[in-house]
Amino acid sequence: MNCKYFVFCLLCFVFIIGCKEESPIPKPKAQIRLEYAQGQLATLETANFSINYNQLANPKKNKDMAYTLEYPEMKGAIFLSYRQLDNDLDKLTQDAKRLSYEHAVKADNIVEQPFVNSESKVYGSLFEVQGNAASQTQFFVTDSTTHFLTGSVYFYTKPNYDSILPAAAYLQNDIRNIMETLRWKELK
Repeated sequence: MNCKYFVFCLLCFVFIIGCKEESPIPKPKAQIRLEYAQGQLATLETANFSINYNQLANPKKNKDMAYTLEYPEMKGAIFLSYRQLDNDLDKLTQDAKRLSYEHAVKADNIVEQPFVNSESKVYGSLFEVQGNAASQTQFFVTDSTTHFLTGSVYFYTKPNYDSILPAAAYLQNDIRNIMETLRWKELK
């Protein structure tokens, strides 16, 4: 009888321990997934150059030779600024690089990617700024004799790299498209 009693107590113990309620497991925090539509391309014609841009952007001409491509859905914009060269290519190139590297204070890394399109005479650099900097992408292009164009991406919000990364990557692709489709015009 001792053995039966021991087995009975053991089974009761196993059932009591086994029937205990499990503590709730916390759910992981959800991350929103931002997806943006692939826009159709449109052409922006100016007196000095033409580019193809994403139709999801609203192009606006500012004063002088400055343009803004506003992306209302992303609360961001690509700012473009054109200059005609006047024996100041070195100065403009150094200024464009300096402005890009001024973000190094807040940036985790800055990756400079050279750009060359010999057929269209478009030469320059694309700067990808990683981290909580004000501008995640900047670029400049030139034909080395007459034209100089700079551009940068800005968001109308406090920079938080993790939050704006999908939009920053999307606009960086649009900037690459602008650089690839840029055509200079002959000055009169």
